[in-house]
Amino acid sequence: MIEFMKKAMDWVLEKEADMAKNCYAKPEDIEEQIEKIKEKKEKLTKQYNEDMAEFEHILEKLNAIKDETLKCQAK
Repeated sequence: MIEFMKKAMDWVLEKEADMAKNCYAKPEDIEEQIEKIKEKKEKLTKQYNEDMAEFEHILEKLNAIKDETLKCQAK
């Protein structure tokens, strides 16, 4: 499904490029699309960074718990 979406997006972008070559596309419309994509990218990057920080926090806690269990086994 993802591969299909990639191909569909590439097809749409090719059509937009053709429209631009034939002077049918407005620069303002393209700039609007660029801004929307930048906003989405920024939002995804922020979410990714937050999720990765949470995973790191969980891993640190789990490693501390593991260390405690190893201390118990050593006794």
